[in-house]
Amino acid sequence: MRFAAIADIHGNHLALEAVLADIRKQGITEIVNLGDCFSGPLTAGKTADMLLELNALTVRGNHDRYLIEQVPETMHISDRAAYSELTKPHLDWLRGLPTSAIYLDEVYLCHATPASDNVYWQESVSADGHVHLKPIEEIEALAADIDFPLILCGHTHIPRVVRLRDGRLIVNPGSVGCPAYDDDLPHYHKVEAGNPFASYAILEKAGDNWLPVFRQVAYDHMAMAKLAAQNGRPEWASGLATGWLR
Repeated sequence: MRFAAIADIHGNHLALEAVLADIRKQGITEIVNLGDCFSGPLTAGKTADMLLELNALTVRGNHDRYLIEQVPETMHISDRAAYSELTKPHLDWLRGLPTSAIYLDEVYLCHATPASDNVYWQESVSADGHVHLKPIEEIEALAADIDFPLILCGHTHIPRVVRLRDGRLIVNPGSVGCPAYDDDLPHYHKVEAGNPFASYAILEKAGDNWLPVFRQVAYDHMAMAKLAAQNGRPEWASGLATGWLR
């Protein structure tokens, strides 16, 4: 049993193209998508066309929710940029997405945590903006009601696997299209992959155990960095070009 997990595409259709091509090269036909599909100063419309055609099992992320719950005048600049490229079928697709899903009867999918689409599951942010791994007790508390051996989440853009003490795995495949970002909540912080590659994960069941393999895929990231700069987002341009915010 083998499938791919993607997350946090953020409107980067070139990164998505490269990841889908790499998935095909691995001989994998099944894909799940953990949300935050379009928001960003890039190519939301092209990305939306690709995802609707892909028809992968997809859960809704916080930025997906913002696109259907807010009006453009109140949206964050990244959401507003994406919204301007989306059509009614694209938005209707977002409205139809669940907040969580079960795949293969043993894989739980959500964007961030079961209870919230905007809370880090595996990481904490200190008052001085340092992003670090949570204590296992805090991670397990958020998984208390999730009785599945494999749990997939996105949101932080950091590829990571945590094995709970009862053997369950929580896997974040990293971000397809946004390797670095900053946020003001709960304290100002940066999340930086340190590289410009598109990230995803392959999940394979061997006996009774699920094993993740993280894949980093090269693509024309400089084209997306230049587009972000042209659209007035130098921080996005830096992240896309290098994986760092400078």
